[in-house]
Amino acid sequence: MHKYTKIGILGGGQLGKMLIQEGINYPIEFYVLDPDKDCPCSEICKNFTCGSFNDFECVVNFGKDLDVLTIEIENVNTAALFELKKIGVKVFPEPQVIELIKDKGLQKDFYKKNNFISSEFVYLENPSLETNPPFAFPFFLKMRTGGYDGKGVKKIYNQKDYNHSFSVASIAEEDIKPIKEIAVIVARNSLGEIKSFPSVESVFVPEVHLVDYLNCPANISKSKEIEAQEIAKNIIEALEMTGILAVEFFIDDQENIWINEIAPRPHNSGHQSIEANTTSQYEQLIRCLLGLPLGDTDILFNSAMVNLLGQENYQGEVVYQGLEKVLSQKNIFLHLYGKKTTKPFRKMGHVTIIGNSKDEISQKVEFVKANLKVISIKKVEN
Repeated sequence: MHKYTKIGILGGGQLGKMLIQEGINYPIEFYVLDPDKDCPCSEICKNFTCGSFNDFECVVNFGKDLDVLTIEIENVNTAALFELKKIGVKVFPEPQVIELIKDKGLQKDFYKKNNFISSEFVYLENPSLETNPPFAFPFFLKMRTGGYDGKGVKKIYNQKDYNHSFSVASIAEEDIKPIKEIAVIVARNSLGEIKSFPSVESVFVPEVHLVDYLNCPANISKSKEIEAQEIAKNIIEALEMTGILAVEFFIDDQENIWINEIAPRPHNSGHQSIEANTTSQYEQLIRCLLGLPLGDTDILFNSAMVNLLGQENYQGEVVYQGLEKVLSQKNIFLHLYGKKTTKPFRKMGHVTIIGNSKDEISQKVEFVKANLKVISIKKVEN
């Protein structure tokens, strides 16, 4: 027997919005905390609080009367989450997991301690003041905390790049020169049941480190698929985490699998599951939060997901150009996030494409990319 459960979400962006949309069919009353009064969740959540998820008192006051608290962004006040857990609020993912994952340095330490294969790394307190590069060029710099959607990551090609890099605590990572990037979403409920979704293959916009589009299933061998699934399951088990975890991998030219990063929440690499899998990543998270059996993750259709990013040179009130043309096609599903203004490379929505043929899907990906543009009423000149 399940009574209505009060579930709070720290963060009111598109991930929270899609979680609420999926949760309509469950006995849930949602609450959202976000500093932006116009965030995507604000229009669909009747229990919306405008406030900072980084402020201790604000988070404690928001969460103290809830049954369960979850996140859609890692950069939250974990001290407040430990306090809420102490007074009996269920916090999923657990505070110690969020604290570890939101720091990219602690993430790398975790991989090393548990013998998960990841690239070599070095801690740097202030990279912009360093003179001797830790690795041969090119290599990557990542801010330890605060990065999101490609921000806080730089590829360092030469000494000049290094001298004009971050001035905050960071890590340097060796470039393993991957030929593919894949991701696996894995879930674990409070009973310890674990299920993972088939892997996806991502294609990036290189200058901003954002996913342009992805294909599911990934174009990898069966043995590599099994290996990636097993690593993802071992990671969430080692974390003893409740919820869903996105595990991003690199594959090099020798077909070795390297862990890139993990995220303890719904993820861009799982959006296509809404239409293309038996259970979506959002329903799976709801099952974890409510202590229910995990859903089947089988693929119903081959699929692709195209990110709708704000076009360069456009900033301001959003306009969707080519919407009618794209929606005249079969098996194309539109998800707009409800953001009123656009700016270059801002995530404004996504499109899922399903089909039986990879060629058919590939053609529709190019069609969507060519015809659906996120612009603004006025163009901004550089």
